[in-house]
Amino acid sequence: MSMNTTRLFSFFFMLLALLSCAFSAPVSQAARDVWVPEITSPTSDSTWTVGGTYSVTWDTSSEPSQVTNPTGKIYLRQGDATQSTPIKSGFALSDGSVEVTIPEDTTPGSWMIVLFGDSGNWSSAFSIEAA
Repeated sequence: MSMNTTRLFSFFFMLLALLSCAFSAPVSQAARDVWVPEITSPTSDSTWTVGGTYSVTWDTSSEPSQVTNPTGKIYLRQGDATQSTPIKSGFALSDGSVEVTIPEDTTPGSWMIVLFGDSGNWSSAFSIEAA
């Protein structure tokens, strides 16, 4: 190889290395707030019935301006297990409430509502009874 070809390859690889460094630099992202709204309904005094439709409510008074994920999902949780299929999804967390229907295959007992969106938080345990 001639000296000019070697210099050309060296220049090319140095340029490639510099571009790689420039494009791998960290990118700053806008700060986002995690919001954990308190679930206000159901409460520990609530008793719902399998197949019934009920209102789940949460406090929106402390909603930050930059919510990480503003779209919510609601799941049922019993003990340490959260059901894999939401009973409601696609609603705005800023709404503060949503209607849910308790699935027909829900086992009566002590349950909690899990509100996912920006975070995962759950209600107090409440009762679901057979229809």
